[in-house]
Amino acid sequence: MAKKVLLFAPVAFNLAETTRMIEIAKGIRNHAVAREAFDIQFISDGGELEHLIEEEGFALKRMEPRLTPEKIERIGKVDKGEKIGAALSKQEMITRVENEVAYLRQLQPAAVLTGSYMTIPVSCRVAKIPLVWVIQSTWLPDFFARGAGMTDKIQPRPIKAVADWAVLLFINGWIRIGFLNNLNKAARHFGVKGYRSIFDYWRGDVTIVAEPAEFSGVKLPPDHYYTGPLIARQNFPIPDEVSNIAHDKPIIYFAMGSSGTPEIVARIVESFAGKPYRVIAPVKSHLDKVPGVRIPANVTVTDWLPALEVNRMADLSVIHGGIGTVMTAAYAGKPVVGVGMQPEQDANIACLVRKGFAIRVPKSKDPSRKVQEAIQQLLHDQEARRKAEEFSRIMDKWDGPKMAAELLLEKFGGQQ
Repeated sequence: MAKKVLLFAPVAFNLAETTRMIEIAKGIRNHAVAREAFDIQFISDGGELEHLIEEEGFALKRMEPRLTPEKIERIGKVDKGEKIGAALSKQEMITRVENEVAYLRQLQPAAVLTGSYMTIPVSCRVAKIPLVWVIQSTWLPDFFARGAGMTDKIQPRPIKAVADWAVLLFINGWIRIGFLNNLNKAARHFGVKGYRSIFDYWRGDVTIVAEPAEFSGVKLPPDHYYTGPLIARQNFPIPDEVSNIAHDKPIIYFAMGSSGTPEIVARIVESFAGKPYRVIAPVKSHLDKVPGVRIPANVTVTDWLPALEVNRMADLSVIHGGIGTVMTAAYAGKPVVGVGMQPEQDANIACLVRKGFAIRVPKSKDPSRKVQEAIQQLLHDQEARRKAEEFSRIMDKWDGPKMAAELLLEKFGGQQ
Protein backbone atom coordinates (compact mmCIF):
# COMPACT_ATOMS: atom_id res chain seq x y z
CA MET A 1 0.00 0.00 0.00
CA ALA A 2 1.36 3.44 -0.94
CA LYS A 3 2.24 5.74 1.88
CA LYS A 4 -0.01 8.69 2.64
CA VAL A 5 1.49 12.15 2.78
CA LEU A 6 1.38 14.15 5.99
CA LEU A 7 2.19 17.78 5.22
CA PHE A 8 3.68 19.86 8.03
CA ALA A 9 3.25 23.65 7.76
CA PRO A 10 5.18 25.36 10.57
CA VAL A 11 5.93 29.04 10.92
CA ALA A 12 9.67 28.71 10.44
CA PHE A 13 10.52 31.96 12.21
CA ASN A 14 9.05 30.65 15.48
CA LEU A 15 11.37 28.26 17.31
CA ALA A 16 8.76 26.54 19.47
CA GLU A 17 6.39 25.86 16.59
CA THR A 18 9.11 24.69 14.23
CA THR A 19 10.58 22.30 16.77
CA ARG A 20 7.12 20.99 17.79
CA MET A 21 6.43 20.04 14.19
CA ILE A 22 9.85 18.45 13.87
CA GLU A 23 9.28 16.43 17.05
CA ILE A 24 5.96 15.08 15.74
CA ALA A 25 7.62 14.18 12.44
CA LYS A 26 10.45 12.44 14.32
CA GLY A 27 7.85 10.63 16.41
CA ILE A 28 6.33 9.25 13.21
CA ARG A 29 9.75 8.31 11.84
CA ASN A 30 10.62 6.48 15.07
CA HIS A 31 7.27 4.62 15.22
CA ALA A 32 7.48 1.24 13.45
CA VAL A 33 3.92 1.34 12.12
CA ALA A 34 3.56 5.10 11.49
CA ARG A 35 6.72 5.37 9.41
CA GLU A 36 5.37 2.68 7.06
CA ALA A 37 2.03 4.51 6.79
CA PHE A 38 3.17 8.09 6.19
CA ASP A 39 5.46 10.08 3.92
CA ILE A 40 6.49 13.27 5.72
CA GLN A 41 6.71 16.57 3.82
CA PHE A 42 7.20 20.14 5.05
CA ILE A 43 6.35 23.54 3.59
CA SER A 44 7.50 26.97 4.70
CA ASP A 45 7.08 30.52 3.44
CA GLY A 46 10.18 31.88 5.14
CA GLY A 47 12.11 32.14 8.36
CA GLU A 48 15.61 31.60 9.67
CA LEU A 49 14.74 28.18 11.14
CA GLU A 50 14.00 26.37 7.88
CA HIS A 51 17.44 24.77 8.06
CA LEU A 52 16.39 22.85 11.21
CA ILE A 53 13.82 20.95 9.14
CA GLU A 54 16.30 19.92 6.48
CA GLU A 55 19.00 19.10 9.01
CA GLU A 56 16.64 16.50 10.47
CA GLY A 57 16.38 14.92 7.02
CA PHE A 58 12.86 16.03 6.08
CA ALA A 59 11.85 17.28 2.63
CA LEU A 60 10.98 20.99 2.56
CA LYS A 61 9.22 22.95 -0.16
CA ARG A 62 9.76 26.69 0.03
CA MET A 63 6.48 28.38 -0.82
CA GLU A 64 5.99 31.66 -2.65
CA PRO A 65 5.63 34.51 -1.94
CA ARG A 66 8.44 34.42 0.61
CA LEU A 67 8.19 36.35 3.84
CA THR A 68 10.96 38.92 3.98
CA PRO A 69 12.73 39.70 7.28
CA GLU A 70 10.84 43.01 7.33
CA LYS A 71 7.50 41.24 6.90
CA ILE A 72 8.39 38.72 9.60
CA GLU A 73 9.27 41.56 11.95
CA ARG A 74 5.91 43.22 11.25
CA ILE A 75 3.99 39.98 11.88
CA GLY A 76 5.87 39.56 15.16
CA LYS A 77 5.06 43.08 16.32
CA VAL A 78 1.36 42.64 15.45
CA ASP A 79 1.34 39.29 17.25
CA LYS A 80 2.82 40.86 20.40
CA GLY A 81 0.48 43.84 20.31
CA GLU A 82 3.34 46.26 19.67
CA LYS A 83 1.83 47.38 16.37
CA ILE A 84 -1.83 47.88 15.48
CA GLY A 85 -2.83 46.90 11.98
CA ALA A 86 -3.08 43.96 9.61
CA ALA A 87 -0.17 41.53 9.49
CA LEU A 88 -0.81 40.84 5.80
CA SER A 89 -3.05 42.58 3.26
CA LYS A 90 -6.09 40.96 1.67
CA GLN A 91 -4.23 40.55 -1.62
CA GLU A 92 -1.24 38.99 0.10
CA MET A 93 -3.58 36.49 1.76
CA ILE A 94 -5.28 35.67 -1.56
CA THR A 95 -1.98 35.12 -3.37
CA ARG A 96 -0.71 32.83 -0.64
CA VAL A 97 -3.93 30.78 -0.62
CA GLU A 98 -3.84 30.42 -4.43
CA ASN A 99 -0.32 28.99 -4.30
CA GLU A 100 -1.04 26.75 -1.31
CA VAL A 101 -4.21 25.33 -2.86
CA ALA A 102 -2.37 24.53 -6.08
CA TYR A 103 0.26 22.63 -4.12
CA LEU A 104 -2.29 20.83 -1.94
CA ARG A 105 -4.18 19.65 -5.01
CA GLN A 106 -0.93 18.40 -6.52
CA LEU A 107 0.25 16.66 -3.35
CA GLN A 108 -3.12 15.40 -2.04
CA PRO A 109 -1.97 14.94 1.57
CA ALA A 110 -4.02 12.89 4.03
CA ALA A 111 -3.83 15.91 6.37
CA VAL A 112 -1.97 19.17 6.98
CA LEU A 113 -0.50 19.96 10.39
CA THR A 114 0.11 23.53 11.53
CA GLY A 115 0.60 25.61 14.64
CA SER A 116 0.01 29.10 13.19
CA TYR A 117 0.81 29.09 9.47
CA MET A 118 -1.54 31.95 8.77
CA THR A 119 -3.32 31.05 5.53
CA ILE A 120 -3.12 27.25 5.47
CA PRO A 121 -6.46 26.76 7.32
CA VAL A 122 -8.26 28.63 4.50
CA SER A 123 -6.28 26.71 1.88
CA CYS A 124 -7.32 23.41 3.47
CA ARG A 125 -10.97 24.47 3.33
CA VAL A 126 -10.66 25.37 -0.34
CA ALA A 127 -8.82 22.14 -1.23
CA LYS A 128 -10.98 20.03 1.13
CA ILE A 129 -7.96 18.63 2.98
CA PRO A 130 -8.24 17.71 6.70
CA LEU A 131 -6.48 20.16 9.02
CA VAL A 132 -4.65 19.27 12.24
CA TRP A 133 -3.93 22.16 14.60
CA VAL A 134 -1.14 21.78 17.18
CA ILE A 135 -2.00 24.13 20.03
CA GLN A 136 -1.95 24.49 23.80
CA SER A 137 -4.93 24.57 26.16
CA THR A 138 -4.31 28.24 26.92
CA TRP A 139 -5.62 28.94 23.39
CA LEU A 140 -9.01 27.40 24.20
CA PRO A 141 -12.11 29.51 24.94
CA ASP A 142 -12.69 27.79 28.29
CA PHE A 143 -9.33 29.10 29.53
CA PHE A 144 -9.74 32.62 28.14
CA ALA A 145 -13.33 32.90 29.37
CA ARG A 146 -11.93 32.78 32.91
CA GLY A 147 -9.41 35.55 32.38
CA ALA A 148 -6.55 33.57 30.83
CA GLY A 149 -4.69 33.64 34.12
CA MET A 150 -4.42 37.42 33.99
CA THR A 151 -7.29 38.10 36.40
CA ASP A 152 -6.58 35.45 39.05
CA LYS A 153 -5.82 37.98 41.80
CA ILE A 154 -8.89 40.16 41.21
CA GLN A 155 -11.56 40.16 43.91
CA PRO A 156 -14.52 40.10 44.44
CA ARG A 157 -16.01 37.69 41.89
CA PRO A 158 -18.31 40.18 40.10
CA ILE A 159 -15.34 42.47 39.37
CA LYS A 160 -13.27 39.50 38.23
CA ALA A 161 -16.10 38.46 35.88
CA VAL A 162 -16.01 41.92 34.26
CA ALA A 163 -12.22 41.70 33.95
CA ASP A 164 -12.53 38.21 32.42
CA TRP A 165 -14.95 39.55 29.82
CA ALA A 166 -12.63 42.49 29.06
CA VAL A 167 -9.68 40.15 28.46
CA LEU A 168 -11.74 38.02 26.10
CA LEU A 169 -12.99 41.10 24.24
CA PHE A 170 -9.47 42.50 23.90
CA ILE A 171 -8.00 39.24 22.58
CA ASN A 172 -10.69 38.85 19.95
CA GLY A 173 -10.43 42.49 18.85
CA TRP A 174 -6.65 42.45 18.62
CA ILE A 175 -6.56 39.20 16.62
CA ARG A 176 -9.43 40.28 14.37
CA ILE A 177 -7.65 43.50 13.35
CA GLY A 178 -4.25 41.87 12.99
CA PHE A 179 -5.18 38.63 11.27
CA LEU A 180 -8.79 37.56 10.90
CA ASN A 181 -10.32 40.47 8.99
CA ASN A 182 -8.16 40.04 5.90
CA LEU A 183 -8.09 36.27 6.27
CA ASN A 184 -11.89 36.24 6.18
CA LYS A 185 -11.86 38.46 3.08
CA ALA A 186 -9.59 35.89 1.42
CA ALA A 187 -11.93 33.09 2.49
CA ARG A 188 -14.89 34.89 0.91
CA HIS A 189 -12.86 35.40 -2.26
CA PHE A 190 -12.53 31.62 -2.56
CA GLY A 191 -16.13 30.94 -1.56
CA VAL A 192 -15.43 29.20 1.74
CA LYS A 193 -16.55 29.91 5.28
CA GLY A 194 -14.52 32.36 7.36
CA TYR A 195 -13.91 32.51 11.10
CA ARG A 196 -16.15 34.08 13.72
CA SER A 197 -13.38 34.36 16.32
CA ILE A 198 -9.81 33.34 16.99
CA PHE A 199 -11.15 30.27 18.79
CA ASP A 200 -13.02 29.23 15.66
CA TYR A 201 -9.80 29.69 13.67
CA TRP A 202 -7.77 27.54 16.11
CA ARG A 203 -9.98 24.50 15.58
CA GLY A 204 -8.97 21.71 13.23
CA ASP A 205 -10.61 18.51 12.11
CA VAL A 206 -8.26 17.11 14.74
CA THR A 207 -6.55 19.30 17.34
CA ILE A 208 -3.41 18.18 19.16
CA VAL A 209 -2.94 19.86 22.54
CA ALA A 210 0.81 19.62 23.05
CA GLU A 211 0.99 19.41 26.82
CA PRO A 212 0.08 17.05 29.67
CA ALA A 213 -3.54 17.10 30.79
CA GLU A 214 -2.35 18.31 34.20
CA PHE A 215 -0.90 21.58 32.84
CA SER A 216 -4.01 23.77 32.87
CA GLY A 217 -6.80 21.36 33.81
CA VAL A 218 -8.98 22.55 30.91
CA LYS A 219 -11.56 20.00 29.77
CA LEU A 220 -11.04 19.48 26.06
CA PRO A 221 -13.77 19.94 23.43
CA PRO A 222 -14.52 17.12 20.95
CA ASP A 223 -11.72 16.16 18.56
CA HIS A 224 -9.07 17.68 20.85
CA TYR A 225 -6.40 15.36 22.28
CA TYR A 226 -3.67 15.80 24.88
CA THR A 227 -0.38 14.27 23.71
CA GLY A 228 2.02 15.54 26.35
CA PRO A 229 4.81 18.06 25.75
CA LEU A 230 6.53 18.44 22.39
CA ILE A 231 9.73 20.23 23.39
CA ALA A 232 12.77 21.07 21.31
CA ARG A 233 15.39 18.34 21.26
CA GLN A 234 17.65 19.66 18.52
CA ASN A 235 21.33 18.87 18.84
CA PHE A 236 22.51 22.47 19.20
CA PRO A 237 26.17 22.63 20.30
CA ILE A 238 26.96 23.57 23.90
CA PRO A 239 29.87 26.05 24.00
CA ASP A 240 32.70 25.26 26.40
CA GLU A 241 31.95 28.39 28.42
CA VAL A 242 28.49 26.95 29.15
CA SER A 243 29.41 23.31 29.76
CA ASN A 244 32.30 24.42 32.02
CA ILE A 245 30.43 27.18 33.86
CA ALA A 246 31.36 27.43 37.53
CA HIS A 247 28.73 26.29 40.04
CA ASP A 248 30.04 28.46 42.85
CA LYS A 249 26.94 30.63 42.57
CA PRO A 250 23.31 29.99 41.54
CA ILE A 251 22.84 29.65 37.78
CA ILE A 252 20.04 31.46 35.95
CA TYR A 253 18.86 30.27 32.54
CA PHE A 254 17.58 33.28 30.59
CA ALA A 255 15.77 32.30 27.37
CA MET A 256 13.34 34.40 25.36
CA GLY A 257 12.71 32.05 22.43
CA SER A 258 12.30 33.58 19.01
CA SER A 259 9.55 36.05 19.97
CA GLY A 260 11.16 38.10 22.72
CA THR A 261 11.27 41.87 22.24
CA PRO A 262 14.96 42.74 21.72
CA GLU A 263 14.91 45.98 23.74
CA ILE A 264 13.31 44.24 26.72
CA VAL A 265 15.77 41.35 26.45
CA ALA A 266 18.67 43.83 26.43
CA ARG A 267 17.45 45.63 29.55
CA ILE A 268 17.04 42.38 31.47
CA VAL A 269 20.54 41.25 30.43
CA GLU A 270 22.02 44.54 31.64
CA SER A 271 20.14 44.20 34.95
CA PHE A 272 22.15 41.05 35.78
CA ALA A 273 25.27 43.18 36.33
CA GLY A 274 26.76 42.70 39.80
CA LYS A 275 24.16 40.14 40.88
CA PRO A 276 25.27 37.12 42.95
CA TYR A 277 24.62 34.50 40.28
CA ARG A 278 25.77 33.41 36.86
CA VAL A 279 23.54 33.64 33.79
CA ILE A 280 23.35 31.44 30.70
CA ALA A 281 21.55 33.51 28.05
CA PRO A 282 20.85 32.04 24.57
CA VAL A 283 19.58 35.44 23.39
CA LYS A 284 22.26 36.42 20.89
CA SER A 285 19.77 36.81 18.02
CA HIS A 286 17.86 39.40 20.07
CA LEU A 287 20.88 41.33 21.32
CA ASP A 288 22.29 41.57 17.80
CA LYS A 289 19.36 43.90 17.07
CA VAL A 290 20.15 46.29 19.94
CA PRO A 291 23.26 48.45 19.37
CA GLY A 292 25.38 49.28 22.38
CA VAL A 293 23.99 46.72 24.82
CA ARG A 294 26.33 46.16 27.77
CA ILE A 295 26.78 42.48 28.60
CA PRO A 296 27.80 41.98 32.26
CA ALA A 297 30.77 39.77 33.19
CA ASN A 298 28.51 37.21 34.90
CA VAL A 299 26.37 36.68 31.75
CA THR A 300 27.29 34.19 29.04
CA VAL A 301 25.45 35.07 25.83
CA THR A 302 25.09 32.33 23.22
CA ASP A 303 23.10 31.33 20.18
CA TRP A 304 20.46 28.56 20.46
CA LEU A 305 21.26 25.85 23.02
CA PRO A 306 19.76 22.41 23.72
CA ALA A 307 17.19 23.93 26.06
CA LEU A 308 16.28 20.97 28.27
CA GLU A 309 19.88 19.95 28.93
CA VAL A 310 21.01 23.48 29.80
CA ASN A 311 17.82 24.21 31.77
CA ARG A 312 18.63 21.26 34.02
CA MET A 313 22.01 22.84 34.80
CA ALA A 314 20.31 25.95 36.17
CA ASP A 315 18.67 26.75 39.50
CA LEU A 316 15.96 28.94 37.97
CA SER A 317 14.64 29.92 34.53
CA VAL A 318 13.71 33.41 33.32
CA ILE A 319 11.59 32.97 30.19
CA HIS A 320 9.11 34.77 27.95
CA GLY A 321 6.38 32.17 28.37
CA GLY A 322 6.17 30.68 24.90
CA ILE A 323 4.82 27.16 25.24
CA GLY A 324 8.19 25.68 24.30
CA THR A 325 10.10 27.51 27.05
CA VAL A 326 7.31 26.85 29.58
CA MET A 327 7.18 23.13 28.84
CA THR A 328 10.97 22.85 28.90
CA ALA A 329 11.30 24.66 32.24
CA ALA A 330 8.54 22.50 33.73
CA TYR A 331 10.16 19.35 32.32
CA ALA A 332 13.46 20.39 33.91
CA GLY A 333 11.74 20.87 37.26
CA LYS A 334 12.93 24.43 37.83
CA PRO A 335 11.12 27.48 39.26
CA VAL A 336 10.23 30.12 36.67
CA VAL A 337 10.16 33.89 36.33
CA GLY A 338 8.03 34.68 33.30
CA VAL A 339 7.77 37.90 31.28
CA GLY A 340 5.14 37.31 28.61
CA MET A 341 5.51 39.24 25.37
CA GLN A 342 1.83 38.74 24.48
CA PRO A 343 -1.35 37.43 26.18
CA GLU A 344 -0.95 33.77 25.17
CA GLN A 345 2.46 33.71 26.87
CA ASP A 346 1.04 35.37 29.98
CA ALA A 347 -1.56 32.62 30.03
CA ASN A 348 1.08 29.89 29.79
CA ILE A 349 3.05 31.41 32.67
CA ALA A 350 -0.16 31.70 34.71
CA CYS A 351 -0.54 27.91 34.62
CA LEU A 352 2.81 27.54 36.38
CA VAL A 353 1.97 30.36 38.82
CA ARG A 354 -1.14 28.41 39.81
CA LYS A 355 1.05 25.39 40.50
CA GLY A 356 3.15 27.38 42.92
CA PHE A 357 6.56 27.53 41.28
CA ALA A 358 6.45 30.62 39.07
CA ILE A 359 6.14 34.40 39.28
CA ARG A 360 4.70 36.35 36.36
CA VAL A 361 6.18 39.80 35.72
CA PRO A 362 3.98 42.03 33.53
CA LYS A 363 5.51 43.18 30.27
CA SER A 364 6.58 46.82 30.28
CA LYS A 365 9.20 48.96 28.60
CA ASP A 366 11.67 47.90 31.29
CA PRO A 367 10.53 45.04 33.58
CA SER A 368 14.09 44.31 34.77
CA ARG A 369 13.69 45.55 38.35
CA LYS A 370 10.68 43.32 38.96
CA VAL A 371 12.46 40.43 37.26
CA GLN A 372 15.36 40.77 39.71
CA GLU A 373 12.97 40.93 42.68
CA ALA A 374 11.23 37.77 41.47
CA ILE A 375 14.55 35.95 40.99
CA GLN A 376 15.60 36.76 44.56
CA GLN A 377 12.26 35.55 45.90
CA LEU A 378 12.26 32.24 44.01
CA LEU A 379 15.92 31.39 44.64
CA HIS A 380 15.10 31.23 48.34
CA ASP A 381 11.71 29.50 47.98
CA GLN A 382 12.26 25.82 48.77
CA GLU A 383 8.53 25.06 48.44
CA ALA A 384 8.53 26.40 44.88
CA ARG A 385 11.49 24.15 44.06
CA ARG A 386 9.69 21.16 45.56
CA LYS A 387 6.55 21.85 43.53
CA ALA A 388 8.58 22.30 40.33
CA GLU A 389 10.29 18.94 40.85
CA GLU A 390 6.93 17.31 41.60
CA PHE A 391 5.39 18.59 38.36
CA SER A 392 8.48 17.50 36.43
CA ARG A 393 7.72 13.91 37.45
CA ILE A 394 4.20 14.29 36.02
CA MET A 395 5.62 15.67 32.76
CA ASP A 396 8.00 12.73 32.49
CA LYS A 397 5.11 10.27 32.24
CA TRP A 398 4.08 11.67 28.83
CA ASP A 399 5.78 10.79 25.54
CA GLY A 400 4.54 13.59 23.27
CA PRO A 401 6.09 12.53 19.94
CA LYS A 402 4.97 8.92 20.32
CA MET A 403 1.43 9.85 21.38
CA ALA A 404 1.10 12.34 18.51
CA ALA A 405 2.29 9.70 16.03
CA GLU A 406 -0.23 7.17 17.33
CA LEU A 407 -3.06 9.71 17.18
CA LEU A 408 -2.23 10.59 13.57
CA LEU A 409 -1.99 6.90 12.72
CA GLU A 410 -5.42 6.29 14.23
CA LYS A 411 -7.03 9.26 12.46
CA PHE A 412 -5.35 9.18 9.03
CA GLY A 413 -3.44 5.92 8.70
CA GLY A 414 -6.30 3.67 7.62
CA GLN A 415 -6.94 2.44 4.09
CA GLN A 416 -8.29 4.96 1.62
